[in-house]
Amino acid sequence: MARPSERPRRLGAHELLTATLDPGTFRSWDTEPIDVHPGPEYAAELAAARERSGCDEAVITGEGLLRGRRVAVVACEFRFLAGSIGIAAAERLVEAVEHATAERLPLLAAPASGGTRMQEGTLAFLSMVKISAAIAAHKSAGLPYLVYLRHPTTGGVLASWGSQGHLTVAEPGALIGFLGPRVYEALYDRPFPEGVQTAENLYRSGLIDAVMQPGDVPAIADRALNVLLARPSAPSGAPAEEAADEAVPDIPAWDSITRSRRIDRPGVRRVLRHAATDVVPLNGTGDGESDPGLLLALARFGDAPCVVLGQDRDRQSVERPLGPAALREARRGMRIARELRLPLVTVIDTPGAALSKDAEERGMAGQIARCLAELVTLEAPTVAVLLGQGTGGGALALAPADRVIAAQHAWLSPLPPEGASAIVHRTVDRAPELAAAQGVRSVDLRANGVVDRIVAEHDDAADEPEAFCLRLGAAVHTELAGLIGADPAARTRARWARYRRLGLPQ
Repeated sequence: MARPSERPRRLGAHELLTATLDPGTFRSWDTEPIDVHPGPEYAAELAAARERSGCDEAVITGEGLLRGRRVAVVACEFRFLAGSIGIAAAERLVEAVEHATAERLPLLAAPASGGTRMQEGTLAFLSMVKISAAIAAHKSAGLPYLVYLRHPTTGGVLASWGSQGHLTVAEPGALIGFLGPRVYEALYDRPFPEGVQTAENLYRSGLIDAVMQPGDVPAIADRALNVLLARPSAPSGAPAEEAADEAVPDIPAWDSITRSRRIDRPGVRRVLRHAATDVVPLNGTGDGESDPGLLLALARFGDAPCVVLGQDRDRQSVERPLGPAALREARRGMRIARELRLPLVTVIDTPGAALSKDAEERGMAGQIARCLAELVTLEAPTVAVLLGQGTGGGALALAPADRVIAAQHAWLSPLPPEGASAIVHRTVDRAPELAAAQGVRSVDLRANGVVDRIVAEHDDAADEPEAFCLRLGAAVHTELAGLIGADPAARTRARWARYRRLGLPQ
């Protein structure tokens, strides 16, 4: 760890905005702070803070251009009474958020604060309510809210506007925590455990999406806004080269199952690498959990933006199968899609969800149920991609969608064929026979109305990974383009009707 003299200099609010926004584009929205009638001692503190910081309050607000795009910004100046939020600062914040909402601008927030201003007591403390309400209204209007947590961010600021971002990144080494360590030590007469309230630990815990230097913020914000603000109009028809659904050969189910288990088969990360743009990985549930088996990201396929929920075949194992945290992370993605009216793409590729004491006690069944309910009723357009193995409840949780695409050798089954064979025949030896009987193949799923489109493999995706991923990405783009612009209520009714009729006589 660096000695104090070696620690990087932290940027002030104006310096950060200069580094983030296009040169010369910042325009302040700030007016004279409201008078909070300070007593003589507090008035002297405010005067000294203005002199020391060059700011008239702990928050500066305004707008500017980020890579040519108009954005609203709010940032704390820590040199002004440790960036603490009192009544005047809170009012300035709320006015800025409301202005951004009225102008339909994305909002970038950069807190750095010790929390509520103690000199103003309970009224300042309760100001966090109106800040949170204003940000909730901004998000309810379908507008992005991006947060850069700086050193330090603690107390009521972290517990209100610091923890509501659609995307939240943090400064390296930043102290981030609900209770400041000095306060903890004063209250409990012992130091707070080291390494807990750091940006890096929050990332490992699934509470923030990335840790990055201030100079890297413009790039990730630009990529995120390329997705979050994209609103392509529905085309009159899909491009001819994308629309064709290539015929696939009729091969045994067990052949496809065997191929789907190849260790070199392309997974969701390779699909995004080859077939998507403006990919912004998100991390964890935002509630202190993460699971490497679920990839959550913002991305675009062609000009179609989406939230991607992808089961990552390379990060699931016998030792660490897909757990309840992965589905809670998936539900975070559903929430982002709902708030920002973005299409949702799910990618199914799992040998099965965790079957363990821990998974039971952490609510695996309940998470599957909630995913199903949210996906079936989500107003946003939805596309499910059956990419490889589709085993059990873990696969089922991400299956409901307006349109379903399957790779040729992908399959979907309530259990691995070996497990199903053990139940039905009391031996795993008849797994190939049972897989054929259960109709798990992509061609069977299409014949039964489960799958709408099959993407061919020539003759195995593992042998032509880039070409296969490009074909799959084109299929996703085509399906998203066909869904964009449709009436949400009609689309939701059609989705429900689709699953209501499955398995019934036609």
